[in-house]
Amino acid sequence: MRSAVAMSRRRVRPLAVLASVAPVLAAIAVSGCATLGAPSGGDETSYGPSQSNLTSLTEVVDKHPDDPQAYNMRGSVFGETGRTEQALADFNKAISLDPNYAQAYANRGLLYRQTKKLDLALADYNKALSIDGNYAPAYLGRGVVYRQQGQGAQALQDFNRAIALKPDNAQSYYDRGLLYQIQHQHQFAVDDFTTSIGLAPQKAEPRVARALSYLAIGDAKSAAADLDEAVQIAPASLQAWASRGLAYERLGQKDKAAGSYAKALNISEKYEPAKAGFARVGGKVGQTYQTF
Repeated sequence: MRSAVAMSRRRVRPLAVLASVAPVLAAIAVSGCATLGAPSGGDETSYGPSQSNLTSLTEVVDKHPDDPQAYNMRGSVFGETGRTEQALADFNKAISLDPNYAQAYANRGLLYRQTKKLDLALADYNKALSIDGNYAPAYLGRGVVYRQQGQGAQALQDFNRAIALKPDNAQSYYDRGLLYQIQHQHQFAVDDFTTSIGLAPQKAEPRVARALSYLAIGDAKSAAADLDEAVQIAPASLQAWASRGLAYERLGQKDKAAGSYAKALNISEKYEPAKAGFARVGGKVGQTYQTF
């Protein structure tokens, strides 16, 4: 089967061949630290369902202006839709109404983490855990902050605790796998990503992450198999297509590699790992490549 992945002649200029693909793998891996989709699908907070209607939630707030749960729920949806200021205002209101509302602190912690305010995020997760020492989402969220701060031992301890409290949460295994991956403990990472996939088979992120660990230990065939599935689950994933290009490049299948890199460049023409990979495998602008 041939797939038309014609590249714009104006937009893509092949780069010089790199001496090693190691920097490419590192660049792709850096972009892999993400959640498994919407927070309601397994993130470290108790965000409300993304399909919640803001209008109806606002009506609830208007009817129950002293209900902290109403503000927390609406703030969750604001957070999911990127309306940071409104979300923060609602979480602050929920906390002012109930200073012992652990879930609201954890939700605000996620908001701070997403806006790179890691110290504030850490404080909120600590507060949530001081209120409820068995609140798994707060351990998971704090573990992510510790991982981002380079505090691997503390992150591992929190991920382990989150998993012990809630062993069916795919996100916990995924985040612990990312920590193992950063530490180059790739077999442990593969095991955690495999568990995450079993718990959330509809998510592409753990498949991409597992593929990167497979590539790191030299198992390009297993990586390619994971990425074949990942790009079908998430056909608009830049990281999945670029990683797939690298896997097939390692396997010597340059046509499939070029097609995957081309797909990545169709998503983002400035993505350097895909540009470099496309050049390495002899990709030509405007040519049709086999992707499957």
